[in-house]
Amino acid sequence: MAARVVLQQCLSARLQVKPAEEGTAAEYVQIERGTLIYVCFFKGATVDLIPKMFKSLLNVRLCEDNEGNHVSVLDLPANVLIIPQATLGGKLKGRAMQYHDNIGKEDGKELFAQFVAHCEKELASNSKCAEVGVVVKHGTYGSRQVLQIDTNGPYTHLIEF
Repeated sequence: MAARVVLQQCLSARLQVKPAEEGTAAEYVQIERGTLIYVCFFKGATVDLIPKMFKSLLNVRLCEDNEGNHVSVLDLPANVLIIPQATLGGKLKGRAMQYHDNIGKEDGKELFAQFVAHCEKELASNSKCAEVGVVVKHGTYGSRQVLQIDTNGPYTHLIEF
């Protein structure tokens, strides 16, 4: 396994991407109705994995349209918020979590940037998404982030690559 992803539907989401510092307010990104993509890369993950990941995640039929049919993010169309989530790589050892299988920070940061760029390009080139102004937002790799979400149910899926 080279990556683990959790997909979650949302009615809206707001993610802090930079904490408040002395003299400056915290910075946030937010989306309206859409999908949250939590991403964790493991040791051995390479850039070759990225096309398979974004194609699978953007085309899987998990979103509900207004009639209750399951469609993809591209077909709905829906906004996307991509969140780096190293804790998805944790393993329980005794009473503590360990993250020895996670990719190194610099390699993970590069793969995350590539994943975000491919998702942005795919959604921008989709006519349905462009027509309604779908947005792709993302978190900051390697930083603790505060997330607020509003959902109509914890409609969550785990996918491994």
